[in-house]
Amino acid sequence: MSLFQPIPNAGSAADTTRPLADRMRPRTFEDYVGQEHLIGPGKPLRTQVDRDDTGSLIFWGPPGTGKTTLAKIIANMTRAEFIEFSAVLAGIKEIKQVMAEAERARQYGTRTIVFIDEIHRFNKAQQDAFLPHVEKGNIRLIGATTENPSFEINSALLSRCRVYVLKPLTEEQIVLLLRRALTDHEHGLGEMNLIASDDVFKKIANYTSGDARSAYNVLEVAAGLAQKNAAGAREITDDIVRDALQKRILLYDKSGEEHYNLISALHKSVRNSDPDAALYWLGRMLEAGEDPLYVARRVVRMAVEDIGLADPNALSLCMAARDAVDFIGMPEGNLALAQAVVYLSVAPKSNALYTAYGDVRQDVEQTAADAVPLHLRNAPTSLMKGLGYGQGYQYAHDLEDKVANMQCLPDNLRDRVYYRPTNEGIEKRIRERLEEIKRQRSRAAESGPTQPK
Repeated sequence: MSLFQPIPNAGSAADTTRPLADRMRPRTFEDYVGQEHLIGPGKPLRTQVDRDDTGSLIFWGPPGTGKTTLAKIIANMTRAEFIEFSAVLAGIKEIKQVMAEAERARQYGTRTIVFIDEIHRFNKAQQDAFLPHVEKGNIRLIGATTENPSFEINSALLSRCRVYVLKPLTEEQIVLLLRRALTDHEHGLGEMNLIASDDVFKKIANYTSGDARSAYNVLEVAAGLAQKNAAGAREITDDIVRDALQKRILLYDKSGEEHYNLISALHKSVRNSDPDAALYWLGRMLEAGEDPLYVARRVVRMAVEDIGLADPNALSLCMAARDAVDFIGMPEGNLALAQAVVYLSVAPKSNALYTAYGDVRQDVEQTAADAVPLHLRNAPTSLMKGLGYGQGYQYAHDLEDKVANMQCLPDNLRDRVYYRPTNEGIEKRIRERLEEIKRQRSRAAESGPTQPK
């Protein structure tokens, strides 16, 4: 039996054993909802399809935004054979077999579109297996991924594909799809004679976070739970939707890009002194199942990177929040993290320590590792004393101002300044103290060195 299977006829009757999301899959661009920036008249993808010149493509976007549907519409419109791979199930053997069939089919004038769902799950060797066939034109590759292709797809394969970014569907678009499904007698739930209010549709749309597939799934479950109301109609109510939802669907992948997007949003909200935004992004992460100790570690990092010595208590409070999460667990530990991010948000901000250490690290890497000056070295043996270890050291406690005019950096960095405190919080006092130390050092220089201790 051939590996090439025809795409089901667009006009065929719906198979009610298939999930609603699959039955309601659009067959044409006219029925497709969303992604107008790609498939609207004159837009790049639509133009490519109309010219029958799509080449190989990568669709990058969140779940339920229509990546698979777009691939199938393109195959229909370009009259190409459509082969669908799952990166979770397929191996090198299956890939090579299909590639061989595609090469033979091309010799007879048949074009093949190979669609790979979750292409980011293919390893390097599996991705490389497609490369020569894409180059020869034996296949047009369409990959779908929820992860950033720059990180997950081989550069050689990526350079031969055009990447299109799909956006989450809006609430209005999800509502439109749900209304269509409820009244569609051929593919949807029309035969069930259900009714639902706009508020019910909006609630499903809001809770499914722009994921059409999830919205369809919730509607299908809710339809099965619907009971006749006083007027004798089967109605999907708020309570039924709540039962169908069970728990809000939050777009999150603890090892994927959304993980980094959310922690970035949390960090930048704290840095911008916005406690409301910081609390929101914290809640998004924790309620989606993020490891609270990971969040605690990042919160500690914020304390030292963005607050520093402007408020030294910030670090202590964040360490206490980390210990609280570890000690009492979740969900009680959520409030300890919430307290920490709000404190960091309203604390005075300074990255003086962060930039100072960055400059130190750069000098360590890029300058000669000069020896420790002799006067800063201990001299526990007579040999060391004879070599000059400790000679010229000035004991600060013996001086009136407790500050000696003594060079403590190596010669190649003698005038380097790393730490420049700001005028924020306690750092204002630190800056004033450093200015006083500078004046004391100048007075010590004028009075000459004291007797070494």
